[in-house]
Amino acid sequence: MTMLASRGQLRASFIRWALFTVPLIVLLGFLAGQAGGPDTPWFQALDKPGIYPPPATFGIVWTILYVMVGFALALICAAWGARGRTLALIVFAVHFAFNLAWTPVFFGMQEITGALIVLGLVIVTLIATIVLFWKIRTLAGVLLLPYLAWVLFAFVLNWQFLQLNPDLDGGLPDAPVERVRIGG
Repeated sequence: MTMLASRGQLRASFIRWALFTVPLIVLLGFLAGQAGGPDTPWFQALDKPGIYPPPATFGIVWTILYVMVGFALALICAAWGARGRTLALIVFAVHFAFNLAWTPVFFGMQEITGALIVLGLVIVTLIATIVLFWKIRTLAGVLLLPYLAWVLFAFVLNWQFLQLNPDLDGGLPDAPVERVRIGG
């Protein structure tokens, strides 16, 4: 026998990994999303680009994409012994940390420019992840392509928010300060 594992064993390994990675990725995305959203006064004050979709679109699209990302990750995790697997997982982890950082930077810190930089890092690390995943399991790389398209759209959208709202980058404009003098 020259096989290390049967097809059934490989399929079972993928399913076990998917039962872990898909909920994990969706949960992490949900938790990062709790750092802020379109209901904040700051975001409401922003001029919206013409390509800005209805806010409900983001939750639907991100959930679908995170499920696809979870399956892609499971394919790589289940590829025991594959050349480049460890590097692919490390690059993915770095990439996903950047992905999760965007919401706190944009909504939490109200840094449109900072969020644009984070998205640039997301794109670069996602392309590297796709290349590495593709070499190990082509399907894993393919599963990340819609995610790349959405992140590129998000970059353009973020750029347009910056162009339309340069005075609100970094939070609300300086509000009048009331000074009170106590004593003589």
